[in-house]
Amino acid sequence: MKFLDQCKIFLKSGDGGPGSVSFRREKFIDHGGPDGGNGGRGGDVVIEAVDGLNTLIDYRYQQHFKAKRGGHGMGRSRSGGRGEDAVLRVPVGTQVLDDDQETVIADLTEVGQRIVLLKGGDGGFGNEHFKTSTNRAPRNFGPGWPGEERWVWLRLKLIADAGLLGLPNAGKSTFLAAVSRARPKIADYPFTTLVPNLGVVKAGEEEFVIADIPGLIEGAHEGHGLGTRFLGHVERTRVLLHLVDGTQEDVQLAYRTIRRELRMYGGGLADKQEVVVLNKVDALTEEEIEFKRTKLRRSAKKPVMVMSGAANQGVQEVLYTLLGHIKDSRALDEEAAVDAAYKARYRPISE
Repeated sequence: MKFLDQCKIFLKSGDGGPGSVSFRREKFIDHGGPDGGNGGRGGDVVIEAVDGLNTLIDYRYQQHFKAKRGGHGMGRSRSGGRGEDAVLRVPVGTQVLDDDQETVIADLTEVGQRIVLLKGGDGGFGNEHFKTSTNRAPRNFGPGWPGEERWVWLRLKLIADAGLLGLPNAGKSTFLAAVSRARPKIADYPFTTLVPNLGVVKAGEEEFVIADIPGLIEGAHEGHGLGTRFLGHVERTRVLLHLVDGTQEDVQLAYRTIRRELRMYGGGLADKQEVVVLNKVDALTEEEIEFKRTKLRRSAKKPVMVMSGAANQGVQEVLYTLLGHIKDSRALDEEAAVDAAYKARYRPISE
């Protein structure tokens, strides 16, 4: 299945159905009076986050979505039926943006979350609605209100606990393949990974999700290489795993290049928890490992782990470190949720 994380679609809710003009006509009943029913309400446009999807490829082949209009009102005071909703099923993590691609209309982060994007138009009144003591036989009716329509953008930001960062050929895909059942493309040339990949990782008895995105290069925020388009997929992560290729000459430059691109991109990525790892140490001597690890520690100003994804050396230690940061982040979120609930329940009367 092809990966698509951004698309533009047209939405239109259903028009309301017109009311009916009808008069009661039954044997032995004189002056039956008006009995035209109201029109039905038009269908809504609803977006729903479902499980089992990780791409927006379905919206590449269909860009227009219209809900059904409401049914016509009928005689004998029968109202028209409600129009059928247009339901858009999208992966968890999908954002709905306005046509300017900046204003966020909806953000679906949980399975089963449903949001009404456009409401259907109300149905028109039948002539029974217009009956008064002075107007006993009205012939007027409502045509029904039109629905809403607009162009929107769908943008997918994958939901993952940890995100993989690094220059091209830093060993990100090799690491993901070593610790999960994901099978990303692995080769000895840059930009092997062209689309994000997700992998479920098990550390001890616990599991978490890692997202691997295409490698960044210097000037990515200006569009060089594959640009920073895929950085949005690690915005929601709790911790970043920054892999630095230990076989290259200047590991400090490699680290600073990625950090600079994160700062230029924004989105709070530069402030996230980060685990720095010197990768591919199986190709280095003990002296080279210690020398490059020391240099990398000076630039990162934090502890540096060593690992080889290909040789499965130091991998488990990295996984447990990531899991520790993830559990700490989850605990903070739970505390914040409890505090918010407490404040909402026991808000002072003065407020």
